[in-house]
Amino acid sequence: MEYFGLQSQIRKNNTNSVLILLMFPVIFAGLTWLFFFFLLLTRSHSAESMEGQFNLMPSVNYGFLHTIPWVTIGVLIWFTVAWFSHSSMIKKATGSKPLSRNDNKRVYNLVENLCISKGMTMPQINIIEDDSLNAFASGIDAKTYTVSLSRGIIDKLDDHELEAVIAHELTHIRNRDVRLLIISIVFVGIFAFLSEMLFRSLRFGNLGRGKKGGSAGAAIFIGIILALVGYLIASLFRFALSRKREFLADAGSAELTRNPLALASALRKISADPTIEAVQRKDVAQMFIENPQIGNKKFTVSASSLFATHPPIAKRIEILEQF
Repeated sequence: MEYFGLQSQIRKNNTNSVLILLMFPVIFAGLTWLFFFFLLLTRSHSAESMEGQFNLMPSVNYGFLHTIPWVTIGVLIWFTVAWFSHSSMIKKATGSKPLSRNDNKRVYNLVENLCISKGMTMPQINIIEDDSLNAFASGIDAKTYTVSLSRGIIDKLDDHELEAVIAHELTHIRNRDVRLLIISIVFVGIFAFLSEMLFRSLRFGNLGRGKKGGSAGAAIFIGIILALVGYLIASLFRFALSRKREFLADAGSAELTRNPLALASALRKISADPTIEAVQRKDVAQMFIENPQIGNKKFTVSASSLFATHPPIAKRIEILEQF
């Protein structure tokens, strides 16, 4: 693999991440337009009206322009709720609890020294009571930024390796990666919610009787298909975003500690046992330094898999060893 320099890697990953993030609103707008297109196309065919088919596009655009503001308002409300409740959700999903300075001065000193070196406000430190090796960063601002470490990663890494892992997580905070990931998780969650809601309406709403019922049923069916398509596409973007931010955080750790081999060594140890039993949600799993749902290698993911939450550790180590 050709080595192209730390700053080049940071610029490349930042550009790609922004492009991926911009695709989310494009998906929403595109699928809303397609909903009206297919719905009105179905109605025009059922009425066998050539005139209706010729006038399809103005009707589609009219429906889209009058609906997209309400879609936007709904998305903003969803975002607001998710934005302010994400911290409690993440703590509950990971079982993480606050770690005080008196509980572990070694960890606090490592975090504090790294923050001082970059003029950062020190984040909260949480611990996950699990003997496996993993860590993640979360939060949306200085008041909520948190670095969470498993008991295993604290006990089983030496100071240089643990410092490199902490630097990796601090880089996520410095680069606002945690914000980007939360936004991507919210987008995917919206599509998942819409799919489930529409499916339940189609299943339990008894919409198959009568002309109006058939029309409503067709609308819900089209909505389900498009919501599932949106969920798939948004998930692919979310996974791609997560993978790219991991490479960037690795590069940031190397820059911060001036010791890329320490992170490479830590990643080797983490890859042997990253599983955190408390983590059951894939959207939360993507926040960790390595997927905590691997399950002792029961599930293997190829390097080119579009559905991988993280890039292969072997590839990450290879890049780090080139610094």
